[in-house]
Amino acid sequence: MKVLQTVIVKQVLTEESKEKIHQKYHSRKLQLQKECDQLRFELKKLEKSKKFPPETLKKHFEQEIKVHKEKIKLLDFQIEQLHILPLGSEIKETELQGIVDVSVGDQWDEFLSGKTIIVKDGIVAEIRER
Repeated sequence: MKVLQTVIVKQVLTEESKEKIHQKYHSRKLQLQKECDQLRFELKKLEKSKKFPPETLKKHFEQEIKVHKEKIKLLDFQIEQLHILPLGSEIKETELQGIVDVSVGDQWDEFLSGKTIIVKDGIVAEIRER
């Protein structure tokens, strides 16, 4: 029988991977900042059109901007933590669903423990039982 199982993917922190992750966080942060600026621009544009009540319009846009700013704060924290982590650290990158064969006589506890894939500089370095 084939069963879906959650597989954790971890990345080993190297100079190269640290730089790539930093660039990814930084570009996402810039994108969120641009979106905040765009939201402010849209707000001003809609306020001038006078098609919507100014209070609800402003409240809606301020909420969206607040959500974006929270995401930016989180990215700042992640960037800070990335600088602190030593090379060789393993950081969780994602979780995937994998198909696993389960047969009569298999150890159920081993199946429940799951697997972890370790990636180093874009190459699968190890597959571990958790």
